Amino acid sequence: MLDSRTIEIIKSTVPVLEVHGETITRTFYQTMFKNHPELLNIFNHANQRQGKQPTALANAVYAAAANIDALERILPVVRGIAHKHRALGILPEHYPIVGENLLGAIKTVLGEAATDEIIEAWSKAYGIIADVFISVESDMYEHSEQLPGGWRGFRRFIVDRKVQETAEATSFYLVPQDGNPIATYEPGQYITVKVKPEGQEFTHLRHYSLSTAPGAAYYRITVKREDGDANRPAGIVSTYLHQRVQEGDILELSAPAGDFTLNQNLQSPVTLISGGVGLTPMISMLETLLQHSEREIVYIHAARSREHHIMKEHVEALAADFPRLKCYTVYETSTADDLCDKSGYIDATWLSTIVPLQSDFYFCGPVPFMQAIYHALHEMNVPEENIHYEFFGPAGSLDSSASNPN
Repeated sequence: MLDSRTIEIIKSTVPVLEVHGETITRTFYQTMFKNHPELLNIFNHANQRQGKQPTALANAVYAAAANIDALERILPVVRGIAHKHRALGILPEHYPIVGENLLGAIKTVLGEAATDEIIEAWSKAYGIIADVFISVESDMYEHSEQLPGGWRGFRRFIVDRKVQETAEATSFYLVPQDGNPIATYEPGQYITVKVKPEGQEFTHLRHYSLSTAPGAAYYRITVKREDGDANRPAGIVSTYLHQRVQEGDILELSAPAGDFTLNQNLQSPVTLISGGVGLTPMISMLETLLQHSEREIVYIHAARSREHHIMKEHVEALAADFPRLKCYTVYETSTADDLCDKSGYIDATWLSTIVPLQSDFYFCGPVPFMQAIYHALHEMNVPEENIHYEFFGPAGSLDSSASNPN
């Protein structure tokens, strides 16, 4: 437990973190990777370049500081991060490295304002916070290993099938090389793929949502190829999976993880909303609901156009077989032959005419898309406890002015 003086000092730094948090975390990552380049085998390089990871860490540090006297308030955030840490293979021995470099970054950025008393207080606080993460992650490692078909670390899987869904999206059906059973999972969870493409100095790890209901003898992921443009480079892992990995090849996977999961204990209607490749966890949830419940379901998918609509025929077939499933399609651009339900974007006015307001809402997609959905649901007065969403990559915030969901 922290003494009252340490808590007082930590809380006094909260305004400073609001101003300098991202500068501190950027400095932290730069210094840590310089001192420990081997950690580049774990962290997502693209998130570092785009600034997502420093922002996410700054938010987490801010939340921890603001709640240092009652860390149980941020346990949901801790569990979400811990799921990703477990899936990446973060271990207790990594935490002293993080602590040393984080404290060094605080001193570097704040200079003389980071007194010895402040650094000592943060050292104590970090020790408490690290212990919470280590404890939660230890339980997760043990749980994933003890599940029937579960394992710790990474396990080799064969690409049994590779199915092109659209010009830029491909599904990979993965079966264990050892022939043993695989762990079940909660609809909405993800696995982590570890690869080392030719010419790359470090291994690369990426989380991919499982895109089918649990219970099969395989895992399926559906990956959109990130080609890049003038503002961002092509995705190293997605390009490698699309262009290099073939049926019969081996991929290393961590056991399923993630806290964005379907609540299967309710009987209320469910509305699933996806944008682009954000449909992957939605398909897992949809198939599970159809197999194991009698709940009314509305599924809305938004895509740039008909050509970019992933698994269109699959969802249409499900809707034909299950009258309690109502499906709607929104295309950003459409032609008279596309037969979509709406052109343009999803908005509150249209959404309120097709969904039961007492629904549980789940959605996933690009961040601007999710911001638009989040604000539409609030405009419709949907209770916060009925709103569930998943970020691809480091967690961010949707609680800002909705931007154009382009």
